Amino acid sequence: METLQKEVLYPKEVIEKRVKELAVAISRDYEGKELIVIGILKGAFIFMADLIRCLSIPCRVDFVRLASYGAGASSSGKVVMTKDIETSIKDRDILIVEDIVDTGLTLSFLVDWLKERTPRTIRVCAFLDKRKRRKAPFEADYVGFVIDDGFIVGYGLDFNEKARFLPDICVIRE
Repeated sequence: METLQKEVLYPKEVIEKRVKELAVAISRDYEGKELIVIGILKGAFIFMADLIRCLSIPCRVDFVRLASYGAGASSSGKVVMTKDIETSIKDRDILIVEDIVDTGLTLSFLVDWLKERTPRTIRVCAFLDKRKRRKAPFEADYVGFVIDDGFIVGYGLDFNEKARFLPDICVIRE
């Protein structure tokens, strides 16, 4: 296995602090309500687990799996759902948790897909936001960090299934 050349962008301690800040904001916004948190597999699972542990409100959990990336470092542009939610979301408050907003295509697709099931509200919490790469207009309601262009790994994000385990957010250097 070749070694990825990477540089730490956000160390574990900075990530932990930011996740707690996001959880405080989400808990405040949904105080007195039960939230359904929908994670996008695979990249968001570590962030979502940490976020849920920091919430002070009750929540239910479900997952979707969407694919827009092939084996390379750029989006194919086509979004395919490979795992749908199993929970009814009609008249419920929904929080989608995503690892990174890049082109905006995946989240635009998912929000439209879920709106057809008539939830009360849908908001999005993205750990990372790469705004320069948007192809579809999309803004997350909660954002951990806004980043410049570059391929990011660690804290659940991978490159060809490598580096997902890293506790820090790193950018791959060529």
